[in-house]
Order: sequence, then structure tokens, then C-alpha cells
Amino acid sequence: MSVRNDYSIDVMRLLDNLKQEIRAPKSFLGITFGFNQDDLSMQVDKIRASLPRDLRDAASLARESERLVETAKEESDSLLNQADREAQSIVEAAHKEAERIVEQARIQQSQLVSESEVLKIAKAQADEIRNAVERESREMKRGADKYVYDVLSSLEGVVGRVLATVEKGRTEIETVAEKAVVSTEGRERTKV
Repeated sequence: MSVRNDYSIDVMRLLDNLKQEIRAPKSFLGITFGFNQDDLSMQVDKIRASLPRDLRDAASLARESERLVETAKEESDSLLNQADREAQSIVEAAHKEAERIVEQARIQQSQLVSESEVLKIAKAQADEIRNAVERESREMKRGADKYVYDVLSSLEGVVGRVLATVEKGRTEIETVAEKAVVSTEGRERTKV
């Protein structure tokens, strides 16, 4: 049967000895003396040696856990930084795309405004041409009306002269015919 060492009793006893060593030094005028570095170092080594294997393994596991936690923290920080950079890159790309779309919209708006201006100018020119044609048409109609009036007035003068000539000719013929009738009647009366 193996004898089990009670490590906790040994560790407690060694800690008590260390405590007494620390209290043992004397001080004089604020200067402490009486510590023996080698004795304190040997006491600490004994305590470590007296620690049970499970406790040393647990301490080793705790150190390993701390290292793993630190490594995990570094990796998570690295991943977060990488995610932040990627997110920033995506945001910048989206911002550039939004600026490009806004610029295209401005260009299209400018073109539409320009086309609208061209349309307004064309409409104004068409209105101006139509008004000019209407004015010219009215002037031509007035000119044609005056020409017709002048021609009719001239024709009236010519027709008036022709009528006067016709009237004069009729009157002369009537006069000649009346004279002929009178002279024929006078001859016939003389014959009878």
C-alpha cells in the first residue's frame, strides 16, 4: 500500500516558514537588513517542489489557457480589423457607385434641360416664322386686293369709255335712223 503524501500540509508549513523569514529582518534608521536572499529563494523552490503534480498541471493548463485566450483574442482582433477594412472598402465602393450614378443623373438632367431649351428655341422660331408668314400673307392679300381694285378701277374707266362710245354710237345711229325715217316719210308724202 502506497503512502499518500499530504502536499497541502507541506505547502502550508513552508509558507509559514517563509512568512517568519520575512518578519525576521531588523530595521535600523529605515534600513532593513536580515533578509537572506538565498534562504528566501530556497524556500520558494521548496514550495514549488512541494506543490502537488495536479496543481502544477493546473497552473500549466491555466498558463496554456491564458495563451490560447490571448491567441484567440489576437485572431479575433485581426478578423475584426480585416472585417472593418472590407466593410470600409465596400462602403467606399458603394459611395463611388452612388457618386457615379448621381453624376450620370446630372448629365441626363443637363441633356434633358438642353433638349428642353432646344425645343423651346425651336418652338419660338416656329412661332416667329408663322407670325412672319401670316404678316407676309396679310401684306400680299392687301397688295392683291389693291391690285384687283386698281385693275377694276382701270377696267371701269375703260368700260365707261366703251359704254360712252357705245352710247354715242347708238345715239348717232338713232339720229341717223330718225333722219332717214323722216326723210323717207317726207319723200313718201311728196310722192303722194
